[in-house]
Amino acid sequence: MSGASSDSVPHESSTSAIRFVLASASPARLALLQSAGVPAEVAVSGIDEEAVTGRPAVVALELARRKALAVCARMLKSGDVSQAQGVTVILGCDSVLELDGETYGKPADPATAVARWQQMRGRRGVLHTGHSLVVVDGPATTHQRTHQRERSEVASAEVRFGTPSNAEIEAYVATGEPLRVAGGFTLDRLGGWFVEGIDGDPGTVLGLSLPLLRRLLADVGLTVPALWGATLSGHN
Repeated sequence: MSGASSDSVPHESSTSAIRFVLASASPARLALLQSAGVPAEVAVSGIDEEAVTGRPAVVALELARRKALAVCARMLKSGDVSQAQGVTVILGCDSVLELDGETYGKPADPATAVARWQQMRGRRGVLHTGHSLVVVDGPATTHQRTHQRERSEVASAEVRFGTPSNAEIEAYVATGEPLRVAGGFTLDRLGGWFVEGIDGDPGTVLGLSLPLLRRLLADVGLTVPALWGATLSGHN
């Protein structure tokens, strides 16, 4: 599933200076970007995640778009982008779990998290992660028009859940971790004990698919090595 606005043809951009902004408070997404060589900064969108309803993949994509566009609008309004030299890349991401066709985000409370895990154990679900990329070429002077491009797409991966006992589920929920993440579980932290396997890109379950992000960047004329270059130059 994908969407785009303005410039359907990839636009060649200057990669001399790329500022990468993650429109998400997820520590896992930030850690994944940083470990992949991207010196990302975080700008939380503050959108109402409960305001979007519909099919799981649609919800994930729309929330990702709203996050990226909200952060972009705030930066443009404050003049933050216009002061930047080069290109500003804003990435919004959001994940939801699909089980029996229903959409599940973060559990509202411990009781909900326990019931969710009792429903998921021994079964398969699909984790959808929406990715929305907004690229702004900041004007060299205040007299030039800011150029903006957007690309959005969803990555999906099937999750095979293990069969934790009721005691294990209650102990896991008591840590508080399930209340902070989509679907009520993690892959790379405590929840990893109860996930048997992943069919698809594991990054999708972590909250960000690097292969998909690479394709979105290519669509707007940017390359992954250009982002690495920004990291390497900072170490000189």
